Amino acid sequence: MPDAIPSLTVAIGGDEAAYDLKEILIAHMRELGYEVEDFGTYNAEPILYPDVAFAVATAIKEGRFDRGVLVCGTGIGVAISANKVPGVRAAQAHDTYSAGKARTSNDAQIVTLGARVVGPELAKEIVSTFLGQFFPGGPSAQKLAKISEYEARLGADKR
Repeated sequence: MPDAIPSLTVAIGGDEAAYDLKEILIAHMRELGYEVEDFGTYNAEPILYPDVAFAVATAIKEGRFDRGVLVCGTGIGVAISANKVPGVRAAQAHDTYSAGKARTSNDAQIVTLGARVVGPELAKEIVSTFLGQFFPGGPSAQKLAKISEYEARLGADKR
């Protein structure tokens, strides 16, 4: 697992299905020295996860945070929601290899996890791996540029 990069700021959010996991991950990231802001939910009452995912993704896009962590029951819904924010790349990861590649190959700013899919210890390893990686550029940069090109084209088509 890569070393922590304490200078990173992290936005985290989730729904009621992942409330307990979110709290565990907040404590874990703070223990590693990361500055973490909780975007909710703040209890186990039902909420609409797209609102939280959109808030975290928007904060990433605006540059208020370096990385994001989103959790729900499966990690799928929050990934889909966050990826609706132009310029944001959220990657679902349920293993450390995928979490690392999300950063090093795809320059993802947000990792998403499912509380009903991974346990707390694995979730901590996934988040640590994701936060400990940098995007080195290289061959993947051309692929990301192509994704951005399509995203810009589709955005222009909506006007």
